Amino acid sequence: MDTGAFFAILMFATAFLCLMAGFPVAFTLAGVALLFGGIGIIATNAGVGDLAMDERVLTLMPERIYAIIQNEVLLAVPMFVLMGVVLERSKVAEELLETMGQLFGRVRGGLGISVTLVGALLAASTGIVGATVVTMGLLSLPTMMRHKYDPKLATGAIAAAGTLGQIIPPSIVLVLLGDVISTAYQKAQQAKGNFAPEPVAVGDLFMGALVPGLLLVFLYILYQIIYAALKPEAAPPFPPMTDRAEERGALIARLVRALVAPILLVVAVLGSIMTGLASPTQAASVGAIGAIMLGAWRACPPSDHQAYSKGALILAVGAIALMSLIVLGKLTDLSANGSMVLRSIGFLLAVIGGTTIGFAAWRLDRSKSLRPALTATVTITTMVYTILIGAALFSLVFRGLGGDRAIEDWLGNLPGGQATALLVTMLIIFVLGFFLDFIEITFVVVPIVGPVLLGLGVDPIWLGVLIAINLQTSFLTPPFGFALFYLRGVAPPEVTTGAIYRGAIPFVIIQLATLALIAAVPALATALPNLLRAG
Repeated sequence: MDTGAFFAILMFATAFLCLMAGFPVAFTLAGVALLFGGIGIIATNAGVGDLAMDERVLTLMPERIYAIIQNEVLLAVPMFVLMGVVLERSKVAEELLETMGQLFGRVRGGLGISVTLVGALLAASTGIVGATVVTMGLLSLPTMMRHKYDPKLATGAIAAAGTLGQIIPPSIVLVLLGDVISTAYQKAQQAKGNFAPEPVAVGDLFMGALVPGLLLVFLYILYQIIYAALKPEAAPPFPPMTDRAEERGALIARLVRALVAPILLVVAVLGSIMTGLASPTQAASVGAIGAIMLGAWRACPPSDHQAYSKGALILAVGAIALMSLIVLGKLTDLSANGSMVLRSIGFLLAVIGGTTIGFAAWRLDRSKSLRPALTATVTITTMVYTILIGAALFSLVFRGLGGDRAIEDWLGNLPGGQATALLVTMLIIFVLGFFLDFIEITFVVVPIVGPVLLGLGVDPIWLGVLIAINLQTSFLTPPFGFALFYLRGVAPPEVTTGAIYRGAIPFVIIQLATLALIAAVPALATALPNLLRAG
């Protein structure tokens, strides 16, 4: 091993130990990078070994920061975060869990199935794993324990459903991972002499993750049905709150009210990406505006029929105006060179939509939900961007020391070629997922190993989906899975940590089996994106 590779590996180990000690991620990455960058420059000037650290590497940092700020894909992060936080504070999860629990409760395992379905809906509409696990743990676990559910099955179902936000689009994980994979793919293609590679879009990764995400939901539900059939006492049904036909009708009406708006929002976001009407960033803005309007609608109490009907009418008109404006803008020219009539119609639609957004924000602010949501969005977005800047500096110094060449030589020379390199990478990411959050792994590890794997011919969409499911699995795996820590924090005292761990293991096995299936059948991840591209 040459001197530069040794210093690069030592730098990675130092950063890992500092993160394990609890130091802030962004400042750890930047601080360790500056420390080893300085050591590398001094050692190079002193002629230590064969080290050749060029001090001009650090002068590239301002360009990296500017590129991060200018990156349009990353603008989707704050908007998806705002979408998720607003929906979380709008009590969407509470109403969904309550109504679906009553609907499926009379079926053995029905509560667990309800949790999984609600987790999938929340994953598609919020994508915030910690908030989903905590919310469902607070709302569902006491009910399941009260109806004599097996604590292992109950906690496992809640933790697994909460992690679906990692893989079901639109997911913040997929946004960040898609941007990193795209950059790594460009580097791999340029190394092969292809200086105009076909870009890898975040929307492609969204579509690639859709089928695996739905497959996981199906397997979770199938496992719970089988478990309830083999051990009926572990997942007992409970009598419905009512058997009267008119009250059952009211329950179904509540379920429709709880389901329709979130589903329409998810369809609008994903549908606009799939049909090519919007990029992921534009779709994220649609999601954020839609979440604000949905939150405002839910802030109107149904008991006040006049206010509820008036608010619903205003928001419906505004939503139709905004969607009409998007479609009109795609189909016609609304610029200064366009038709005066069409420009006037577009202006009118924009005024109606803008006024409705202002009304929705006002209603949401009156319900004391808007300002906390904006504060949380700014906090999370600042954290992501700060970590990204620290990771960019870490990556620069790591490459300056020759760490990328060492990784490339090591993975490229493994026996078995592409398959072995991919397996080793997945194992490394799986283990690191016990200790590091997905953001650190995405920004630090993937840029290092991504170009190597993509240079060996691995499909970028397939690789991105495998990494996303891998991160989701490590998020759930005992004893270090973050989802288990979130659930432990809100679980009743009678639910032991051992029960939570044992309950998660079957779902981890399901996820590992799904990961192996997608590794064996790449078409599960690549068929839908390829089909949409061809169309």
